[in-house]
Amino acid sequence: MSTANASRPLLLGCIADDFTGATDLANNLVRAGLRVVQTIGVPDTPPEGEADAIVVALKSRTIPADEAVAQSLDALRWLQARGARQIYFKYCSTFDSTAHGNIGPVTEALMDALDAPFTIATPAFPDNGRTVFKGYLFVGDVLLNESGMRDHPLTPMRDANLVRVLQAQTRRRVGLIDHRTVATGADAVRARIAALQAEGVGIAIVDAVSNDDLMRMGPALAGLKLLTAGSGVAIALPANAGIAPSAQAAALPPARGLQAIVSGSCSVATNGQVAHFIASGRPALALDPLRLAADARAVDRTVAEVLDWAAPQLATGPVLVYATAEPATVRAVQAKLGVEAAGALVEHALSRIARGLVGLGVRQLVVAGGETSGACVQALGVTQLRIGGQIDPGVPWCHAPVDAALQAADGVHITLKSGNFGTTDFFTKAFGQLQA
Repeated sequence: MSTANASRPLLLGCIADDFTGATDLANNLVRAGLRVVQTIGVPDTPPEGEADAIVVALKSRTIPADEAVAQSLDALRWLQARGARQIYFKYCSTFDSTAHGNIGPVTEALMDALDAPFTIATPAFPDNGRTVFKGYLFVGDVLLNESGMRDHPLTPMRDANLVRVLQAQTRRRVGLIDHRTVATGADAVRARIAALQAEGVGIAIVDAVSNDDLMRMGPALAGLKLLTAGSGVAIALPANAGIAPSAQAAALPPARGLQAIVSGSCSVATNGQVAHFIASGRPALALDPLRLAADARAVDRTVAEVLDWAAPQLATGPVLVYATAEPATVRAVQAKLGVEAAGALVEHALSRIARGLVGLGVRQLVVAGGETSGACVQALGVTQLRIGGQIDPGVPWCHAPVDAALQAADGVHITLKSGNFGTTDFFTKAFGQLQA
């Protein structure tokens, strides 16, 4: 196999703070015409296959800030060694973070390492209802702090003013490039960047309420060493290198094998998707976190029971195994087990179930939830994904080799769905789109 960037230079080196966010970014780059490889963590070797962009998927969104910084700098060094021309730090389109990070600390560490005097920050992703106006982040028609993110179990977002949120996490001054400037075009954005730098501003939130806004700002970002954003800005970047959308960029091997869904996300969107799947009459099985914590062998027993249940069901179509629950239920479990312990227990069980399902012949797997996705790809021994076509905005099908012990020589088609993404019928339509 040839190594990445064999025929074209590596245009973008991307660092994502969770696994579903990485595929979200990769999806938008592929839609815009780039060939993209996603790695799980920082690899020991160059990736296989040709790529215009490489996305390094970390699991750094909610770990201590100093650890997130160290992992991100490690990814940066690896991407620089591959010759990346521009670095893109990708975080969630709901700007998930605490008052102390990790978006601010990682951004500043990357700026220092790159000797970058200025960068932008915008989580805008209009295709998924994430827009920024006057520096305020909206989720659909409501402010961030009025959305379901207000009660996120790990990163509750109680302030929609991104200038204020980011300023609390950074030493550098944070400014704003507002919608009037963006609407005027790339030259106006460049002029505003120059003016902000002259005022001592190092990072600027950028408004965007439509894809047209993203496309207008794109040319003004070409000269920046570092970009920080959600995945929306990615649609505007390939054009800076003269690359246009192409179906070939999303080509994957033909899909075969059995189908399954593993869901650990407790977001509003995923709760709706689980309910829709169950209402469609398809087989679904819920995990009880408290039962998983009953004793030292509880996880072993549960995994075995789930796989025994799934084995005869798989022949008739996709099955769903889920720990998805409403916020009140999640809080009750966290009160008994602790926030971190409850999450780790569910992730561990679901990752073992995912591995077991592949062992049963599943070759088309949907995983819902960022933390769950991270645990599952690690359990499957996935180190690299080729990014394919989009199911819903921000959610593509991918193809990956897995642990040889699973005897899946042709690899597995897998999609890693951010909890907040996807239409209500996502679980019921995803496999149909893979066959199309």
